[in-house]
Amino acid sequence: EKKVIVFDDPDCPYCKKLHYEIKKILKKRKDIVFFIKQYPLPMHPKAYDKSKALICEKSVELLDKVFEGKDIGEPKCETDAVDKSIKLAQKLGIRGTPGIILPDGRLLSGYVTADVLEQLIGE
Repeated sequence: EKKVIVFDDPDCPYCKKLHYEIKKILKKRKDIVFFIKQYPLPMHPKAYDKSKALICEKSVELLDKVFEGKDIGEPKCETDAVDKSIKLAQKLGIRGTPGIILPDGRLLSGYVTADVLEQLIGE
């Protein structure tokens, strides 16, 4: 099983594009797992609360909704998970979103297509 970590901002247009590419990979490959970490950037003022709401719900459907531009409501829990994700991203040197950590530890910055990402993940 290959594990890929994606640092995502719910208001990042390239994260939205990547989201649909990830879905393409998941349809084809059952051996790849994506872990989505919320990394709301300061330039997106509403992203922090959206990130918190996503973490509280732990729902792929909610992630789909947020990238479709739909309102997902207020966070339904108290959590410091967003702050921890932000600190981790900064510690890893991730400055923007999406930030992708491949199974071999390489860091990929920015959007890539499903084909390229799958190639980078490997067999």
